[in-house]
Amino acid sequence: MKDNHVEVQGLNINFKKINDKDYISLTDISKFVNVNDPSGVIRNWMSNKDSFAFYSLWEEINNPDFNSVEMRRIKIEEVGYNRFTMTPKRWKEDFNAIGIIPSAGKYSAGTFAHRDIAFEFASWLSPEFKLYLITEFQRLKIQEQKELEWNAKRELAKLNYHIHT
Repeated sequence: MKDNHVEVQGLNINFKKINDKDYISLTDISKFVNVNDPSGVIRNWMSNKDSFAFYSLWEEINNPDFNSVEMRRIKIEEVGYNRFTMTPKRWKEDFNAIGIIPSAGKYSAGTFAHRDIAFEFASWLSPEFKLYLITEFQRLKIQEQKELEWNAKRELAKLNYHIHT
């Protein structure tokens, strides 16, 4: 994407392409409710039983290498109990997940998630914020599509010019 962020209710939300799929920064989205500890917001969401069910199902549908055996074990033994904690790093490493991409450290870009998961996360924080995020994301995609069409028409005209001359 040429423009790798959108502004949603005063927050810059970063996007990036990973394997030709759109990923949205959960770290940026979580700053809507907690600027000082965005990773804590993500961890709380991932540790929620309903959230776990959503991103687990997303992985089962979209990731042929997903460790569903380990997911089912965790679902039975840990999920739903107060002691259950899930982090982006644990999710990626223990389950071979592709939907949530963690990044840690002082200079990291933060945690990114596939747009389906990111929209669900935004909904958990605030349905209003989710709607604004989707609207801005769609606006960006329409703009991106128009640029691609314009570039394609330009290249075609250039080729036709060479043929005619």
